Amino acid sequence: MTIYKRTSMCGELNSSNIDQEVVLNGWIAKRRNLGSLIFCDLRDKTGIVQIVFGDDISKEVFDKADSLRSEYVVGIKGVVKRRQAVNDKIATGEIEVFASDLIIYNEADTPPIYIKDGDNVDDNLRLKYRYLDLRKLEMQQALTFRHKVVKLARTYYDENGFTEVETPILIKPTPEGARDYLVPSRVHLGKCYALPQSPQMFKQLLMVGGTDRYFQVAKCFRDEDLRADRQPEFTQIDLEMSFVDVDDVIEIQEGFLKRLFKEVMNVDIVTPIQRMPFDEAMSRYGSDKPDLRFGFELKDIADVVKGQGFKVFDDVIEAGGEVRGICIDNGAATYTRKKIDKLIELSKSYGAKGLVWIKKENGECNSSVNKFFDQVQLTEIGEVFDAKDGDLILICSDRAKVVFDTLGFLRRHIAGELGLLDDSEYKLLWVTDFPLFERDDETGELAAMHHPFTSPRLEDVDLLETNPEQVKAKAYDIVLNGVELGGGSIRIHDRALQTRMFKALGITDEEIESKFGFLVEAFKYGAPPHGGLAYGLDRLVMLLSGRNSIREVMAFPKNQAAQCMVSEAPNDVTEEQLSELGIKKL
Repeated sequence: MTIYKRTSMCGELNSSNIDQEVVLNGWIAKRRNLGSLIFCDLRDKTGIVQIVFGDDISKEVFDKADSLRSEYVVGIKGVVKRRQAVNDKIATGEIEVFASDLIIYNEADTPPIYIKDGDNVDDNLRLKYRYLDLRKLEMQQALTFRHKVVKLARTYYDENGFTEVETPILIKPTPEGARDYLVPSRVHLGKCYALPQSPQMFKQLLMVGGTDRYFQVAKCFRDEDLRADRQPEFTQIDLEMSFVDVDDVIEIQEGFLKRLFKEVMNVDIVTPIQRMPFDEAMSRYGSDKPDLRFGFELKDIADVVKGQGFKVFDDVIEAGGEVRGICIDNGAATYTRKKIDKLIELSKSYGAKGLVWIKKENGECNSSVNKFFDQVQLTEIGEVFDAKDGDLILICSDRAKVVFDTLGFLRRHIAGELGLLDDSEYKLLWVTDFPLFERDDETGELAAMHHPFTSPRLEDVDLLETNPEQVKAKAYDIVLNGVELGGGSIRIHDRALQTRMFKALGITDEEIESKFGFLVEAFKYGAPPHGGLAYGLDRLVMLLSGRNSIREVMAFPKNQAAQCMVSEAPNDVTEEQLSELGIKKL
């Protein structure tokens, strides 16, 4: 079959191409027969252009044009002309192509989904026919945008002395905070590989091996419950550097982010980027990834309400809990009792038993606790928030985690309801000085907040045995508009300090050997000071391209049940295949 060698892409034609002969290839998006004229919209990954078949062309070509249907794959030869009626809805709306010849490469059945940007199609149907969904311009733009981000990352890190190294996919199971995907071994019956949750240990081994600066566009796997920004397989821009401390890692990343925003978004960001310690972020925003595009900061009112006779507050304070609130500017009129009740219901999913509200209107305070606080006392509470007429105060009292989680959620949820989340505004923030440890909610046992190779601040090392929960880590996250783009830390490179870290976590020598033996062994032969960071590529692309889900920036994502709707994975395997692996079918 003859294939027309295209001279142009559909979406790139404009008025500068008028009177030029062009050759185009693509899919028929739409066809209209007006008798003496046939109009077709031709689509490729760059966009759509209108094709005109007039009665001045050969009958053979005109008849072929008349046979065209949606999604036929064709080649067109023709001349670009100025369009009499401009179509402002498409980029090529000033011009059209008068066809002189046509070749049909392939006919197509009527597609099961309508291939149009913004079409309201069920997600599972979109994912089942993803190869059709990908024909949409918005999907091609997302993939192209992702490509540009990856290309820029590779260029930037190469220019700054990083070597791209691929790390293994079939590895030993290691504790990383989520369940591993396991791959049974046929050669070693009864044993399994694990798919990496991150390249963490291997990139540290690369530092031991003298690679000095490593990066990788790394595939990672985690068997965990899904949500809009989470998939069982995802991609990181992963990196590690030798002979560095926190400032060195952050400086390199700020150079990358500044260049990324400028070249991909044409947005100038200010560097150095603001830094905020973890404790301050939690205290002011109730989150370790605060959104700085609006206010509604948390205020501690324990000293004001203590001993005022309201048992709910007094019991919490006596138990060492928190009483904090947020003030919603001009929220009193917007948030009726019914809407406040909805907020209370939403808060319960974060552990809150309820919310106290105070409205300041016409110089007076009305509250859900009027029986316990008089006007003077309510006014004193309002003064902590600098509340003015028309404002709404929401208060939560409980243990610290519940209060921070609840108010952190509410401030962003309410900002969204009030239209305060401007997607064209980019507020970047480094959150630093995370706790080295945290308590497991269920067991109460001490656990590493990040991983057991994260270095403590040197000034806190002596607290490892005596007061480990007060130890701060040399860890840092980069946050954009309330979403974590990436995170990392300086690693422990001293064997004695690493041993103390393991001891603090209650890890036995046998567990150390079983879980981390190969890395600890490598450190015996001289590990440089090193640290790094990993960006969630899918999340980064999602945010910068204005999408609401990472599925919209991945070619073939899984659905909410972790299934590939195209290939129908996971699927059954034969008893013979299982037998080769020493596995019996259930």
